Amino acid sequence: MNQRLTLASSVVGTVIVALDGTVLTVAQPALQRDLGASFAQVQWTGTGYLIAVASLLVFAGRLGDRYGHHRLFGIGMLGFAAASAGIALAPDVGWVIGLRVVQGVFGALLQPATLGILRAAFPPDRLRTPIAVRTAAIGVSAAVGPLLGGALVAGPGWRIVFLLNVVPALVLGTLALTVRSPRTSSPARLDIPGALLLALALACLVHALVGLPGRPWTAATAVVSGAAFVRHERRTASPLLPPDVMRPAAVRSALGVLVAASAALSGALFAGTFLLQDTLGLDPFRSALVSLPLAALMVAAAPTCAVLLRRVGARRTTVTALTLLALGILLLSRTSAIPLLCTAFALVGAGFGTVMVAATHVVVREAAVASAGVAGGLQQTAMNVGPVLGVAVASAILGTGGDPGRPLIVLAALALAGALPGRTLPGRPDPSMNDHGDSKDRTRVPAQR
Repeated sequence: MNQRLTLASSVVGTVIVALDGTVLTVAQPALQRDLGASFAQVQWTGTGYLIAVASLLVFAGRLGDRYGHHRLFGIGMLGFAAASAGIALAPDVGWVIGLRVVQGVFGALLQPATLGILRAAFPPDRLRTPIAVRTAAIGVSAAVGPLLGGALVAGPGWRIVFLLNVVPALVLGTLALTVRSPRTSSPARLDIPGALLLALALACLVHALVGLPGRPWTAATAVVSGAAFVRHERRTASPLLPPDVMRPAAVRSALGVLVAASAALSGALFAGTFLLQDTLGLDPFRSALVSLPLAALMVAAAPTCAVLLRRVGARRTTVTALTLLALGILLLSRTSAIPLLCTAFALVGAGFGTVMVAATHVVVREAAVASAGVAGGLQQTAMNVGPVLGVAVASAILGTGGDPGRPLIVLAALALAGALPGRTLPGRPDPSMNDHGDSKDRTRVPAQR
């Protein structure tokens, strides 16, 4: 298996999904005007995708463990490209919403595979750098996406935005399906009832968070189906979440850190937009320039984190990074001077970029190769649920009126709360032992045929 090609595929696949989300936000006003859509319909172009992708990520990861991550990656890429092309040709907003849901289904197949193929191609002691490169690529997408989307919408129009990813997705998808990857050894049957219960719980959770505070029945359904899922997993012989994935406390802690950090970031960006434009009177372009240090520091933090993980361990790295993230959000709520605003966004980018690499490294590294897809699905689920939670918190506080700085204080506290599970992450690596010791021995055993 070619490691460079695997890393390139993982990075490009991640960038395609990240760019699609960022440029869509820029294209939504033009889409609304061109198709004569209501505001609620435009919201569903994003909500429909979120519900589809969040509800299927873990099951898609399990499919990758069973049938091969390259195969799922290729299918996801080709389907994502086809759905994107269909959206570009959609005659009305109903087609756009439906195809965005389809795009979410294939995005769910694709996203866990971008981590699964890395876990299968690299030994645990060499995962830091690939994950750092992948995270840096997300930071570049965050910086380039709005600028690229704005240029395309102002020029050829919003439809060209959805054609942007078609050719690279088709090429990579076809290439992935032609690669002969090692056969997987996952004899356990697929847990279809568990997958349906988890999908229902996550879909209702996302739907309830998006519509806060007006959807109590959806929230109740999420709680009931989530409890049923936990009960089912404890009783079934072949659970959707294998015990080797969820048993390590480090994995559970890392997932909690990812939810808290991504919620704090997304909520802060949402509230920060109102702060910069409504309170401080900056136009959208100047607001984008002020926030540019966030993406720049996120890119720079990724390789730095790979070094810190090796020298001081995930625990100290993560707790320090969450503190930086909280300080950045708090500074954003307390200043109106442009240099300090840039500093605040830089702290947020450095903190979040470091947290994302460190926590993702723990989740993927702790998983056995046979469960890498489920681990990737859990990481992606945390990264999808967290932002929805953060925006829901910010919008609920903003809806009560008052200073946009108020939700930022709450979100800074949420980032600090993520340091609690962060304190249980692994400490400094023992230099006398390699990364294949103890529980990692199982990753060195060749797959049984």
